[in-house]
Parts: sequence; C-alpha cells; structure tokens
Amino acid sequence: MITEQTKITTDFKTLGLTIFAVAISVWAYFGIVERLNRLETADTLFQADLLKKAEQEPKNLEMYMLIEHLSGQIESIEKEINASRYNKVNIDHIKEQVDMLQKKLNGDH
Repeated sequence: MITEQTKITTDFKTLGLTIFAVAISVWAYFGIVERLNRLETADTLFQADLLKKAEQEPKNLEMYMLIEHLSGQIESIEKEINASRYNKVNIDHIKEQVDMLQKKLNGDH
C-alpha cells in the first residue's frame, strides 16, 4: 500500500530520461496537432474554391466569353457610326455647295 509517507528513490539518470521522454512526447503531440490544423485549413480553403468554381457552370463561362466578344464588336460599331456621322456632315456640306454651284450655273445661262 502506498501512503504519503512512502519513499521512492531513483537516480538522476532515470529522472532525466523520464523528463526528456515527457518533453519529446509533448513536442510531438503539439507538432501533430499543428500539422492537422494546417491540413484542415488547406482542405477548407480548397473546398471553398471548388464550390465557387462549381457554381460557375460552363454555360455561364461561355456566356461571359460571348458578352466580352460582343462588347468588343459594339465598340467597333460605335466607332464606325461616329465616323459615318462625320462623313454625313461633310457630304451634306458638299451637297449644299454643289446645289449653290448649280444655281449659279443655271442662273448664268
């Protein structure tokens, strides 16, 4: 029977090895816990990324590509329209000048 007055004797070598074994065990335990935490965090981030990509169906991605393509074509058409407006102003001005010249020529005959 062990009581408060039971005496245990051990040498320093055994005591040192016991402390060393406990220290190594604690260090290994916390190393494993840290590694598990990192892996769980990486897995969570990976799953969140995967869910985002899964939400973007191929049809949606194709539509985005078509929209981008069409917006480029619209910009090109807008430039052509602006150039045509400028040309129309020039053509109208030239028509006026031709009409004036015709009136002068017809008036001189």
